[in-house]
Amino acid sequence: MTPLLLCLALSLPAADEKPEPGPIRVLIIDGQNNHDWRSTTPLLKAHLEAAKIFKVDVTSHLKKGDKPGRVPTVEFPPKLTDYAVVVSNYNGAPWPEAFNKEFQERVHEGKLQVVIVHAANNSFTGWKEYNEIIGMGWRNPGFGDRLVLDADGKEVRTEKGKGRGAGHGNKHSFSLVVRDADHPVTKGMPREWMHTADELYAGMRGPIKNVKVLATSYSDKDPKKDGKGGSGEHEPMIWTVTYGKGRVFHTPMGHDTDGMRCVGFQATLQRGTEWAATGKVTLELPKNFPTKEATSVIEGGARRGGPSD
Repeated sequence: MTPLLLCLALSLPAADEKPEPGPIRVLIIDGQNNHDWRSTTPLLKAHLEAAKIFKVDVTSHLKKGDKPGRVPTVEFPPKLTDYAVVVSNYNGAPWPEAFNKEFQERVHEGKLQVVIVHAANNSFTGWKEYNEIIGMGWRNPGFGDRLVLDADGKEVRTEKGKGRGAGHGNKHSFSLVVRDADHPVTKGMPREWMHTADELYAGMRGPIKNVKVLATSYSDKDPKKDGKGGSGEHEPMIWTVTYGKGRVFHTPMGHDTDGMRCVGFQATLQRGTEWAATGKVTLELPKNFPTKEATSVIEGGARRGGPSD
């Protein structure tokens, strides 16, 4: 072997070696929302980057004349081929039709995965494919079916046009019950854990195709516990959707930075985004993950735990 060929051979990886994988490319879409996206997007970005496995960009679909948010952005519409996952923190005017078409096609083909956070499920009522992607969202009773779980974890469906539509009570701390302890996102979580003060969405409606509920929260009818919006049902709080070959992770938690500073929310977001991107989860739960009795909050870069509020 000549010196040149020997040099090339030594520089190439062995046949059974794989190159080190790069970070998972994530795109957060914001720019319009009936919630404070200028505060929540920086926290979503920080949560994901803290996992050390994501590279996160932000793109903002702003109203004409509106000011940008607090973090640097890439141009909207973005180049979707650059990303593995889109995290939607968006609830506003329709995206451009060509972008919608590319988005839904890439998700259906399994080339782009999706994470839906809180009010992102309020958006795009008239976009049929988006409603299939999110599974269920903030809709009226006539929009589609409703899904809750009973105390034993069995699905209970209410058909379109019957029962209540979407709503929520006062912001408060509430408990999550893990219904699928074997799913990569929820594996290792306590059977029950306390989430910090947040809005507990109830009465979600939609096509509910290929939806897998991972955790629920009980929406109490007692006004002292959940305001006027309590449903008296175990409402889906973490779920996944299969859309064609695409994976979708969905949580209605995260109304504002109070809810997003929950260690449970952070870990759920990180693990849900990794699962959406890869179909598996390598991220471990933090040691101070919330318990049945106590919340755990990230504040100023430090984590603190305490009794539920």
